[in-house]
Amino acid sequence: MKNKIVKDTLALTVITLISGLLLGVVNDITAGPIASQQAKEKEEAYKAVFAEAASFEVVTSGEDADLESYLDENGYKAQSIDEVMLAKDDAGNELGYAFSVTTSEGYGGDIQFAMGIQDDGTLNGISILSISETAGLGMRATTDDFKNQFKDKNVEKFTYTKTGATSDDEIDALSGATITTNAMTNGVNAGLAAFRYEKGGSQQ
Repeated sequence: MKNKIVKDTLALTVITLISGLLLGVVNDITAGPIASQQAKEKEEAYKAVFAEAASFEVVTSGEDADLESYLDENGYKAQSIDEVMLAKDDAGNELGYAFSVTTSEGYGGDIQFAMGIQDDGTLNGISILSISETAGLGMRATTDDFKNQFKDKNVEKFTYTKTGATSDDEIDALSGATITTNAMTNGVNAGLAAFRYEKGGSQQ
Protein backbone atom coordinates (compact mmCIF):
# COMPACT_ATOMS: atom_id res chain seq x y z
CA MET A 1 0.00 0.00 0.00
CA LYS A 2 2.78 2.39 1.01
CA ASN A 3 4.71 1.58 -2.19
CA LYS A 4 1.62 2.32 -4.29
CA ILE A 5 1.21 5.73 -2.64
CA VAL A 6 4.86 6.52 -3.27
CA LYS A 7 4.57 5.44 -6.92
CA ASP A 8 1.40 7.47 -7.42
CA THR A 9 3.02 10.50 -5.82
CA LEU A 10 6.11 10.19 -8.01
CA ALA A 11 3.97 9.73 -11.11
CA LEU A 12 1.92 12.83 -10.27
CA THR A 13 5.10 14.81 -9.61
CA VAL A 14 6.59 13.78 -12.95
CA ILE A 15 3.36 14.66 -14.80
CA THR A 16 3.25 18.06 -13.09
CA LEU A 17 6.86 18.79 -13.98
CA ILE A 18 6.37 17.76 -17.60
CA SER A 19 3.18 19.83 -17.86
CA GLY A 20 5.00 22.83 -16.43
CA LEU A 21 7.88 22.44 -18.87
CA LEU A 22 5.52 22.04 -21.83
CA LEU A 23 3.56 25.13 -20.78
CA GLY A 24 6.78 27.10 -20.55
CA VAL A 25 7.82 25.94 -24.01
CA VAL A 26 4.42 26.85 -25.47
CA ASN A 27 4.59 30.28 -23.84
CA ASP A 28 8.08 30.85 -25.26
CA ILE A 29 6.91 29.79 -28.73
CA THR A 30 3.76 31.97 -28.73
CA ALA A 31 5.20 35.03 -26.95
CA GLY A 32 7.16 36.18 -30.00
CA PRO A 33 4.29 35.98 -32.54
CA ILE A 34 1.87 37.61 -30.09
CA ALA A 35 4.26 40.50 -29.46
CA SER A 36 4.84 40.87 -33.21
CA GLN A 37 1.10 40.93 -33.88
CA GLN A 38 0.53 43.54 -31.18
CA ALA A 39 3.34 45.70 -32.57
CA LYS A 40 1.84 45.39 -36.06
CA GLU A 41 -1.61 46.38 -34.82
CA LYS A 42 -0.18 49.40 -33.01
CA GLU A 43 1.78 50.47 -36.09
CA GLU A 44 -1.38 50.21 -38.19
CA ALA A 45 -3.29 52.23 -35.60
CA TYR A 46 -0.64 54.97 -35.66
CA LYS A 47 -0.83 55.04 -39.44
CA ALA A 48 -4.63 55.28 -39.25
CA VAL A 49 -4.44 58.40 -37.08
CA PHE A 50 -1.48 59.92 -38.94
CA ALA A 51 -1.84 58.85 -42.57
CA GLU A 52 0.54 61.54 -43.85
CA ALA A 53 3.41 60.32 -41.67
CA ALA A 54 6.19 58.42 -43.41
CA SER A 55 7.77 57.23 -40.17
CA PHE A 56 7.34 57.22 -36.40
CA GLU A 57 10.17 57.80 -33.96
CA VAL A 58 9.88 56.53 -30.38
CA VAL A 59 9.89 59.35 -27.82
CA THR A 60 8.91 57.23 -24.82
CA SER A 61 7.79 53.63 -24.54
CA GLY A 62 6.56 52.41 -21.20
CA GLU A 63 6.15 54.40 -18.02
CA ASP A 64 7.33 58.01 -18.00
CA ALA A 65 7.20 59.11 -14.35
CA ASP A 66 7.26 62.83 -15.14
CA LEU A 67 4.48 62.55 -17.71
CA GLU A 68 2.37 60.38 -15.42
CA SER A 69 2.83 62.90 -12.62
CA TYR A 70 1.75 65.67 -15.01
CA LEU A 71 -1.40 63.72 -15.94
CA ASP A 72 -2.19 63.06 -12.28
CA GLU A 73 -1.87 66.76 -11.48
CA ASN A 74 -4.30 67.55 -14.30
CA GLY A 75 -6.94 65.08 -13.12
CA TYR A 76 -6.09 62.04 -15.25
CA LYS A 77 -5.11 59.47 -12.62
CA ALA A 78 -7.15 56.74 -14.33
CA GLN A 79 -5.36 57.27 -17.64
CA SER A 80 -1.86 56.37 -18.77
CA ILE A 81 0.23 57.08 -21.85
CA ASP A 82 1.77 53.79 -22.95
CA GLU A 83 3.82 55.15 -25.81
CA VAL A 84 4.67 58.50 -27.40
CA MET A 85 5.75 58.57 -31.04
CA LEU A 86 7.00 61.48 -33.11
CA ALA A 87 5.40 61.49 -36.57
CA LYS A 88 7.68 62.59 -39.43
CA ASP A 89 7.27 63.13 -43.17
CA ASP A 90 9.51 61.76 -45.94
CA ALA A 91 12.06 64.54 -45.37
CA GLY A 92 12.23 63.84 -41.64
CA ASN A 93 10.25 66.94 -40.69
CA GLU A 94 8.14 66.77 -37.55
CA LEU A 95 4.39 66.54 -38.20
CA GLY A 96 3.11 65.94 -34.68
CA TYR A 97 2.69 63.13 -32.19
CA ALA A 98 0.97 59.77 -32.01
CA PHE A 99 0.03 58.40 -28.60
CA SER A 100 -1.04 55.03 -27.25
CA VAL A 101 -3.47 55.74 -24.41
CA THR A 102 -5.06 53.44 -21.82
CA THR A 103 -8.01 54.46 -19.71
CA SER A 104 -9.08 52.22 -16.83
CA GLU A 105 -12.57 53.73 -16.52
CA GLY A 106 -14.29 51.49 -19.06
CA TYR A 107 -17.36 49.52 -17.99
CA GLY A 108 -15.68 46.30 -19.13
CA GLY A 109 -12.16 47.20 -18.02
CA ASP A 110 -9.25 48.94 -19.70
CA ILE A 111 -9.71 50.59 -23.09
CA GLN A 112 -6.60 51.22 -25.17
CA PHE A 113 -6.50 53.39 -28.27
CA ALA A 114 -4.14 55.38 -30.46
CA MET A 115 -4.56 59.05 -31.28
CA GLY A 116 -2.67 61.41 -33.57
CA ILE A 117 -2.24 65.14 -32.99
CA GLN A 118 -0.71 67.54 -35.49
CA ASP A 119 1.86 70.10 -34.38
CA ASP A 120 -0.79 72.82 -34.34
CA GLY A 121 -2.90 70.82 -31.88
CA THR A 122 -5.43 69.44 -34.36
CA LEU A 123 -6.57 65.94 -33.42
CA ASN A 124 -6.45 63.74 -36.52
CA GLY A 125 -8.55 61.02 -34.93
CA ILE A 126 -8.50 57.93 -32.74
CA SER A 127 -8.13 54.20 -33.43
CA ILE A 128 -9.21 51.57 -30.91
CA LEU A 129 -6.57 48.98 -29.99
CA SER A 130 -8.33 47.07 -27.21
CA ILE A 131 -11.86 47.27 -25.79
CA SER A 132 -14.22 44.91 -23.94
CA GLU A 133 -17.38 46.96 -23.48
CA THR A 134 -20.96 45.70 -23.68
CA ALA A 135 -22.12 44.70 -27.16
CA GLY A 136 -24.66 47.12 -28.59
CA LEU A 137 -23.88 49.71 -25.93
CA GLY A 138 -20.28 50.60 -25.00
CA MET A 139 -18.90 48.75 -28.02
CA ARG A 140 -20.42 51.49 -30.17
CA ALA A 141 -17.34 53.49 -29.17
CA THR A 142 -15.59 51.57 -31.97
CA THR A 143 -17.92 52.99 -34.65
CA ASP A 144 -16.92 55.83 -36.95
CA ASP A 145 -20.02 57.76 -35.86
CA PHE A 146 -18.58 58.00 -32.35
CA LYS A 147 -14.86 58.24 -33.14
CA ASN A 148 -15.26 60.88 -35.83
CA GLN A 149 -16.67 63.30 -33.26
CA PHE A 150 -13.06 63.86 -32.15
CA LYS A 151 -11.64 64.04 -35.66
CA ASP A 152 -10.12 67.25 -37.05
CA LYS A 153 -10.85 69.18 -33.84
CA ASN A 154 -8.45 71.63 -32.23
CA VAL A 155 -9.60 72.05 -28.63
CA GLU A 156 -7.99 71.99 -25.19
CA LYS A 157 -10.36 69.31 -23.89
CA PHE A 158 -13.62 67.58 -24.72
CA THR A 159 -16.84 67.23 -22.75
CA TYR A 160 -19.82 65.04 -23.58
CA THR A 161 -23.49 65.86 -23.61
CA LYS A 162 -26.76 63.93 -23.78
CA THR A 163 -28.68 66.81 -25.35
CA GLY A 164 -26.76 67.23 -28.60
CA ALA A 165 -23.30 68.67 -29.20
CA THR A 166 -23.30 72.37 -30.11
CA SER A 167 -19.57 73.17 -30.24
CA ASP A 168 -16.28 71.59 -31.35
CA ASP A 169 -15.34 70.69 -27.78
CA GLU A 170 -18.53 68.69 -27.21
CA ILE A 171 -19.36 65.14 -28.30
CA ASP A 172 -22.63 63.27 -28.15
CA ALA A 173 -22.68 60.62 -25.42
CA LEU A 174 -23.40 57.03 -26.37
CA SER A 175 -27.00 56.31 -25.38
CA GLY A 176 -27.06 53.82 -22.52
CA ALA A 177 -23.26 53.85 -22.24
CA THR A 178 -22.32 56.92 -20.24
CA ILE A 179 -19.49 55.08 -18.46
CA THR A 180 -17.85 54.19 -21.77
CA THR A 181 -18.36 57.72 -23.09
CA ASN A 182 -16.76 59.16 -19.97
CA ALA A 183 -13.83 56.74 -20.23
CA MET A 184 -13.18 57.61 -23.87
CA THR A 185 -13.56 61.36 -23.30
CA ASN A 186 -11.15 61.33 -20.37
CA GLY A 187 -8.74 59.16 -22.33
CA VAL A 188 -8.70 61.56 -25.27
CA ASN A 189 -8.31 64.51 -22.92
CA ALA A 190 -5.35 62.76 -21.29
CA GLY A 191 -3.80 62.39 -24.73
CA LEU A 192 -4.32 66.09 -25.39
CA ALA A 193 -2.68 66.88 -22.06
CA ALA A 194 0.25 64.62 -22.99
CA PHE A 195 0.59 66.50 -26.27
CA ARG A 196 0.81 69.81 -24.43
CA TYR A 197 3.42 68.27 -22.12
CA GLU A 198 5.53 67.06 -25.03
CA LYS A 199 5.29 70.41 -26.81
CA GLY A 200 5.97 72.60 -23.83
CA GLY A 201 7.00 70.42 -20.91
CA SER A 202 5.57 70.57 -17.41
CA GLN A 203 5.33 74.36 -17.57
CA GLN A 204 2.16 74.05 -19.65
